[in-house]
Amino acid sequence: MLIDGITSNFNGMFNEVNTKVGEIASQVGQTPQGWNAAVFNLIRTLSETVIIPVAGMILTFVLTYELITMVIEKNNMADFDTFVIYKWIFKTFVAVFILTHTFDIVMGVFSLAQEVVSRSSSVIGSSLDMNLAMSNLADQLHSMGTGELIGLYMESAILSLAMKAISLCIFIIIYGRMLEIYLTCSIAPIPFSTMVNREWGHIGNSYLKSLFALAFQGFLIMVCVAIYAILLQTVTGSSNIHAAIWGCAGYTVLLCFTLFKTGSLSKAIFGAH
Repeated sequence: MLIDGITSNFNGMFNEVNTKVGEIASQVGQTPQGWNAAVFNLIRTLSETVIIPVAGMILTFVLTYELITMVIEKNNMADFDTFVIYKWIFKTFVAVFILTHTFDIVMGVFSLAQEVVSRSSSVIGSSLDMNLAMSNLADQLHSMGTGELIGLYMESAILSLAMKAISLCIFIIIYGRMLEIYLTCSIAPIPFSTMVNREWGHIGNSYLKSLFALAFQGFLIMVCVAIYAILLQTVTGSSNIHAAIWGCAGYTVLLCFTLFKTGSLSKAIFGAH
């Protein structure tokens, strides 16, 4: 009975985590539109009906401020150059074009990141197998005494609960990133409306950096999973059951920790605040 229970725990210990990790490649490779079309359409509708009018007013203020600055910056209009009017018209055209194509630009950023992630997914391939694939498991269990089997059964049961908690953390990280992407996209027109101005443009530039950081966070997540798969191969073939169990558990905890760090690391790389 103990041997059957331990074998069952071994077979099911990492199944839930294995499923969540296996879903990572497909989840992080999705664009906001492809991940959930209904949520994306809601966010886009709210942005176009609520946020764009506000962004239009901000753009009007920014362009008016830009015109005043251009006119008076040279000796308080004493040295006025008519070319600045054409320059302002060109800036206005660019600003309006950016504002009216906000979601096209946002989707372009995530499409670029999706292409990178899809190419990197081949790094993992089918090598990710978190199950303890030890062919001599039954022989090792039959050679143990009753006391050792009881201890091993309790050990595997505790780790099974820990693996469920870790799988929940992975779910929170992956789905939380997508929700953050939707929230960021929903307010995109406002920072985009400031990009053409020299004084206010840092708002739009910072937003664009944050957008790239969110998009390429998926690539960093893929790298974490690829390294994790390689590290697991060093322990799943171990002849020591205890070493294999704790090795897999330790690497899984390490994966969860590094997944939490990918967001801050990506923002640091792209200089996003």
